[in-house]
Amino acid sequence: MRSAWLWGVGLLACAPEVTTTGGGAPSAAQAAGEKVEPAPAQASAWTAPDPTTIPEGPLGDAIREGREIALHTYERLPDAVGNGLHCSSCHLNAGTVPNAGPWVGITGVFPEFRTRNAKVNLLEDRINDCFERSMNGQRLPNDSEPVVALVAYMTWLSQGQPVGTSVAGRGFPKLKEQPEPDANNGRVVYASRCAACHGAEGQGISGPGGAYAFPPLWGDRSFNIGAGMARLDTATAFVSHNMPLGQGGTLSAQEAVDVASFFTAQPRPDFARKHEDWPAGGKPRDARY
Repeated sequence: MRSAWLWGVGLLACAPEVTTTGGGAPSAAQAAGEKVEPAPAQASAWTAPDPTTIPEGPLGDAIREGREIALHTYERLPDAVGNGLHCSSCHLNAGTVPNAGPWVGITGVFPEFRTRNAKVNLLEDRINDCFERSMNGQRLPNDSEPVVALVAYMTWLSQGQPVGTSVAGRGFPKLKEQPEPDANNGRVVYASRCAACHGAEGQGISGPGGAYAFPPLWGDRSFNIGAGMARLDTATAFVSHNMPLGQGGTLSAQEAVDVASFFTAQPRPDFARKHEDWPAGGKPRDARY
């Protein structure tokens, strides 16, 4: 399975437009097993804006910086990222690929209630969740320049999309039927379809300056146990739709859940504030803690 980062720098550089069609899909939070306020899905096609149309001036500068942060998060914010990953490691093509955590339309569905902290969350809160969990790093002030730049970029991506309605392909939509996992077979699938890019021991392949060309899937430099990708259902959905990179949908449902059950069960960093999650109940069945 190739990582989103290299696709982000080459194929993944986000320059081409991305179009999708199809029916409604659950939100990223729903795909992770969380309960959110229901919003009808947007079934019509969408096209991510062309980066060459980003306007000039201070707003355009912020949008461009937000896109650069998405593609090169570790290089841009080394003090906030604890593992060398990038937003584009999960939000493919800098948030422009359906079924891969797209940011197109995302500003129209926030604020949003999440059972994980039993609060109504701002988009800025959701961004900081990723810094703490997926990046195994540090929160940034909601009004800091990097967070404002990311929101500016997401808002630009969301232009023309409806408010209060999830676009088609939001999040990592779950499989309609998920087989029982077989981690032993997952080890075999990993070795044959994933290890060439992510390493035989899940260590990834690092690029210049400590950033990852192919991200680690477990170990000290991977996402921590509080990240959505550390959970079986979320990882299965992501793998099924998007991996191996450029060959999404080629694994069977059984292979996707098996390989996800293998790599999500491997050692990874702890999350210090895990005891604060799901204070009002609603903990999903695949939570790691």
